[in-house]
Amino acid sequence: MVKSRLRAQLLARRASRSPAERRAAAAGLARHLDALPEIGAARCVTAYVGVDDEPGTGPLLDEAAARGLEVLLPVALRGGRLAWAAYTGTADLVAGRFGLREPAGPRLGPEAVAEADLLLVPALAVDRAGHRLGRGGGHYDRLLASLAQPAYAVVFDDEVLDAVPVDAHDRSVTGALTPSGFVRLVKS
Repeated sequence: MVKSRLRAQLLARRASRSPAERRAAAAGLARHLDALPEIGAARCVTAYVGVDDEPGTGPLLDEAAARGLEVLLPVALRGGRLAWAAYTGTADLVAGRFGLREPAGPRLGPEAVAEADLLLVPALAVDRAGHRLGRGGGHYDRLLASLAQPAYAVVFDDEVLDAVPVDAHDRSVTGALTPSGFVRLVKS
């Protein structure tokens, strides 16, 4: 119940952002890619295509690809699992499950994520202890439970909170990438 109320508040706040605010946030995320501690040594990262009122990730995806990073985007499978496909540009994105946009190219399977040096994951909010509040589907909690790579939630600046509700199945992240920069979080 507490998570549902907080999700509703966060989604309402996101819906109230102007197109100019969203464009500025998307540009800020791309500008601060270098702030992620592991990015200099990375060869491969996971990310996602922001939809609806999420922070826009288009410029971030293009910046990562322009640096020569392999960028893997999720493909939602039945049963709550994620497969992956390589990002080759916005022109090659197609409609996928749940209204998500995904690459039209070959599917690399769920195991491809093991090649990523770091993960950029969606969230509605994170707290200072590294707890991540997602939309409630559990896709990313299942993913994070099976991996050891650093994971960074991509959120708006005001979505780094003092605390978010946590359940036993929830998985933490290492930090947050916001339009204003990198925020290191203390994983509990």
